[in-house]
Amino acid sequence: MDPQQSPRHLVAVFESPVAEALLRLALDAGFRTTLVEPDPTNLRGTPRPHGDTFVSDLSAAGVTDHTDIVLTDHHRPEIGTVLQAALATPARWIGIIGNPNKEGPHIAALRDLGVPDEEIARVHRPIGLNIGSRTPAEIAIATVAGLIADRNNRPGGFTF
Repeated sequence: MDPQQSPRHLVAVFESPVAEALLRLALDAGFRTTLVEPDPTNLRGTPRPHGDTFVSDLSAAGVTDHTDIVLTDHHRPEIGTVLQAALATPARWIGIIGNPNKEGPHIAALRDLGVPDEEIARVHRPIGLNIGSRTPAEIAIATVAGLIADRNNRPGGFTF
């Protein structure tokens, strides 16, 4: 199926090596893809390397109930505001990369913005299947496989 005709939509937030690998793989897996980079000074190159859409604000990403949103950097200062905006959308799934053995900085950032704990709990972390991912490509493979498993109501090895 042509990815542009598929209702599946992956939004990768923050340009990064993980986002580049994620967008490339997701496009091949049948997702329509969008890169959101709110800070143009962080663009590493061409913002549409694989035919995906590029926007600078999540509100312009066309998020629907078929959309999965993945924040590909957990060190950015705007994670709280971006996740707050994501939680206000009809997105099917929202996640942020990070170490499963440490509390993510997104929790404090969202609490500082007054986001209730039940909304914060909608943000998945870690993301992807538990395959011991280390490289951007491995993280992307695990993430897309996990999104497909979740979409198909399969456990997919999410236990960490």
